Amino acid sequence: MRLRTFESFWLIKNGLLYSYPSLQQNLDSEIIVIGGGITGALISHALLDAGYEVTLLDKRDIGQGSTAATTSVLQYEIDVPLYKLAEQIGAPEAALCYTAGIKAIDRLGELVNQEAIECGFEPKQSLYFAHNSKAARWLKEEYEVRSRYQLGVEWLSAGAIDRRYGMSTHGGIRSAKAASMDAYQFTHELIQKNIARGLKVFDQTAIKKISYAPAGVSLQLEGDVMASCRRIVFCSGFETVSMFPEKTANLFSTFACVSETNTPMPEALRELVAWNTEAPYLYLRSTDDGRLLVGGADSPFNSGTFRQRVKEKKTTQLIKKLNRTIPGVQFIDDFSWAGCFGATRDGLPYIGRHEKYPGAFFVLGFGGNGITFSVQGMELILKLLRNEPDPLLELYRFGR
Repeated sequence: MRLRTFESFWLIKNGLLYSYPSLQQNLDSEIIVIGGGITGALISHALLDAGYEVTLLDKRDIGQGSTAATTSVLQYEIDVPLYKLAEQIGAPEAALCYTAGIKAIDRLGELVNQEAIECGFEPKQSLYFAHNSKAARWLKEEYEVRSRYQLGVEWLSAGAIDRRYGMSTHGGIRSAKAASMDAYQFTHELIQKNIARGLKVFDQTAIKKISYAPAGVSLQLEGDVMASCRRIVFCSGFETVSMFPEKTANLFSTFACVSETNTPMPEALRELVAWNTEAPYLYLRSTDDGRLLVGGADSPFNSGTFRQRVKEKKTTQLIKKLNRTIPGVQFIDDFSWAGCFGATRDGLPYIGRHEKYPGAFFVLGFGGNGITFSVQGMELILKLLRNEPDPLLELYRFGR
């Protein structure tokens, strides 16, 4: 096993794509977006495209948070199965959330094409497979609910999955809509496109204090620099959890590793992103340069020290699970890494206002498919600014 680096595969693969200055003088902007990951990049794009003056701030280097750690598995499914989400919020509402995920993958693909962004974006199918016979029973129920709402699914038997993908399962749901990409590269390239259109971007810019008011928001930065705006939009994910008096998300550590290039695998597997019914679940996909990526082994402990201490052990666990899932796979570990992510009780994001922070909006795409939630946020943030209703805003609100 060769654990060459503490950094994620995407950082090593791409290197230092672009550099951005820190903010060293006072600034006034119509809207300030906090968080320079993929969520901040997408929301800044939507706001700029709608005619707003936008400034993007991050306390780290751009894209160095969860965006650098994500495996960029793009699915319309959320971490809570549709049939269980229906029990929590109602069946039509749950189906709306799942359908919004399908539209988000299409929207992201359109954006990649429109902007001609090189980021390894590949449309794929998704396979949600049962890891034992007990899980297969409720997964079949999940399939029936998805079929009822015409989500483009089919049930594959264990034999059919083995023959096509070489995977050992107890059956599963194949969905027509999924994708994969390099989120880190996408984030930088989209930001560069928008800098040319007037977006202001500053990283390594820490905020000491924020003052909120309906008429505007002011930020005190390090070095006695001040920034002001009419509205502020937080796209800073798990960094915001401590801001709220109520419980919003549980934070956890997740782990991933990627094989060497040209790993032998069934050709059909390259068309697929897959995850199973274990808790925590195992997920896998191929990359555009012929690697096999596997992730999971989540832990409720989320300190950076903990992640580095157990990374090798977690990588061993992931490879063992992969070998059970794809017997005979020749997985030679090339890079492994870990990151911090948040999960909500219902698997849904928080997008909207919070009564504690006048003048502020939040786009927090928690969960295993936070990227598709962030794409949904592109349209929803504009509706929030225009005071336009949307049923998703009711489902994604604070205090639900």
